[in-house]
Amino acid sequence: MKPFTTIAVALFSLIALLQLLRVLLGWEVVVNGVHIPLWVSGVAFAVTAGLAAMVWRENRP
Repeated sequence: MKPFTTIAVALFSLIALLQLLRVLLGWEVVVNGVHIPLWVSGVAFAVTAGLAAMVWRENRP
């Protein structure tokens, strides 16, 4: 695997894991006084996990 691809897969996976942890543990996020609902992290988890899987799969021999 190329170095950039490895970094991209690791980064997408880390972000997906953090989004999943937010949903499971119920962490609150407030941006400029606006509460971000938990379902947004569910969508973010699905998108970033999908991107990690696609990049990893695309680069397999």
